[in-house]
Amino acid sequence: MNSVPKAGEMLGHPKGLFLLFTTELWERFSYYAMRAILVLYLVDQVYSEGGNGMGWTQADALSMYGTFTGLVYLTPLIGGWLADQYLGQRKAIYIGGFLMAAGQFMLGTPHAWVPGMETEAFYVGLGLLIAGNGLFKPNISTMVGDLYEEGDNRRDGAFTIFYMGINVGAALSGIVVGSVVAHYDGNYQAGFICAGIGMVLSLIIQFLFAQKLLGNIGTVPAAKLEKEKQTEVRKEPLTAVERDRIKVIMVLGLFTVVFWAGFEQAGGLMNIFTNEYTDRNIGSFEVPTTWFQSLNAIFIVVFAPVIASIWIRLGNKEPNSPVKFALGLILLGIGFVFMMGAVMEMDGDPTNKSSMWWLVGAYFFHTMGELCLSPIGLSMVTKLAPLRIASLMMGAWFLFIAIANKVGGIVGSFIGHGETTKEEQLANAMSIFGGIFITAIASGVLLYFMADKLVDWMHGAEDHNHTEEEVLEEELEVTATR
Repeated sequence: MNSVPKAGEMLGHPKGLFLLFTTELWERFSYYAMRAILVLYLVDQVYSEGGNGMGWTQADALSMYGTFTGLVYLTPLIGGWLADQYLGQRKAIYIGGFLMAAGQFMLGTPHAWVPGMETEAFYVGLGLLIAGNGLFKPNISTMVGDLYEEGDNRRDGAFTIFYMGINVGAALSGIVVGSVVAHYDGNYQAGFICAGIGMVLSLIIQFLFAQKLLGNIGTVPAAKLEKEKQTEVRKEPLTAVERDRIKVIMVLGLFTVVFWAGFEQAGGLMNIFTNEYTDRNIGSFEVPTTWFQSLNAIFIVVFAPVIASIWIRLGNKEPNSPVKFALGLILLGIGFVFMMGAVMEMDGDPTNKSSMWWLVGAYFFHTMGELCLSPIGLSMVTKLAPLRIASLMMGAWFLFIAIANKVGGIVGSFIGHGETTKEEQLANAMSIFGGIFITAIASGVLLYFMADKLVDWMHGAEDHNHTEEEVLEEELEVTATR
């Protein structure tokens, strides 16, 4: 059995919470720093021309981005299974963190590792990041809950603190890595090394304080603990109620693909648009492209308490989960109206630059949509999935998100390949933004009219009796699930 260590408290919580908070803050810093510059690095000029990137076409870079982020959502299923069956959470975090740090440094210095084999080194670096993420991502959150005895009412507040750390790390990442890249004259290798340093800090913190503050939490594989409790395995067929609830998960999963395929343009097509077609000057200062990647996490930290308060104050008038889902899709669509406005401001001339405030508006509405939709997803799976296939349903949910990321990469790649002129790219971007707008709004309206039927299929699982702290925890959790 995991035992809660007697290491003292801080702010009314076990000190181990703040160890996990800091560890995850730096891991998320590392991941989002890399995510902010990955596409920019790929489309930058090649080494032989004196640049600091791979020199890929925008279409190929965006397609690769979709593949990478898609795999990021698949490997945690394997990593979680390995931790549960063999490694234990603590060992999985150490191995995953080491692989991620190695991947970041491989991306940061591929020309130094293997001169003339930069592309091969790049793929190895991405592979290490994907594998490491799979081991790290699903295991550290679980350890937070293990710090508290069953029935401890501090648990919800603990996750709120933990998720705040995640979002702070994500917010810092784009600002810090962008400043580092700018300081080194656009050298993206410096950005990857910065991300790697963040991951190393995360590992060092765990190595130094884990045993003292966490005791044996996360050292024993969950399967061994479960065997002590398990008496029998149910093999009954699914009931009619269970089948209806699974249908709700599947239907919402399809709409999830639409949302995240649009939302993930942030690190792909919108990132390129920011870099090449946006006036980022404030006086004599040029805002680094990656700073805009921090807007999402900043908006989450600022507005999650506001959204949580609104849901609570609505009381019995609070929208049901499918309606919140629909609202999230509509807000996503509104965000792309701002991107269409940015393109129209340029009037088809790539030498013009659009105002950065279009981007701020787009990221704001995308974040508001995320706060309506994202917390609902995992919560619905845990409420609706039959206990005996809960892990399978959770895996299916992450599969929907993985598909969404790959679809998002494909959609973004329609901006065009190397032979496409800047004028054609602008026209293509307008078509992509407009297409996502229409798809998101139409999907939101369709889901709104399906909401009552979906609630019927939930058979009473829908419940709005939450405290404001519980709702805030769900709102802050959105970055943790990405």
